[in-house]
Amino acid sequence: MKKLTPIITVDAIEPCLPFWTEHLGFELTATVPHGDALGFAMLNKGGVQVMYQSMDSIRDDIPQVLDHLTGRTPLFVEVDALDPVIEALGDEAEVLVPRRTTFYGMDEVFVLAPCGTVVGFAARVAEED
Repeated sequence: MKKLTPIITVDAIEPCLPFWTEHLGFELTATVPHGDALGFAMLNKGGVQVMYQSMDSIRDDIPQVLDHLTGRTPLFVEVDALDPVIEALGDEAEVLVPRRTTFYGMDEVFVLAPCGTVVGFAARVAEED
């Protein structure tokens, strides 16, 4: 195995894009149209990749999986530092879990992107000597 990238299913892709591109600096690297809207989009930044596919596109392309899509998948993104991410997001995302330090040594926050994706951003807390 070389890589794992979840495909996030949404009703509409377009509301998701500014969260990733304008606020977090991701590049939109591939799109597939579906009717008058996007059916699929791939975004990349460094070694991180995010994929979105619309439910209508799935219904037309791979309907066999529809009955097995049981819920949404939250994303967990490790970053070097949390402050720049929080600053970049501004008011673009609703904070679901306020910034906290976890028992597993992460400084993290969970937000709800405008398209409904739950995203946790976390930076490793520096170990004290």
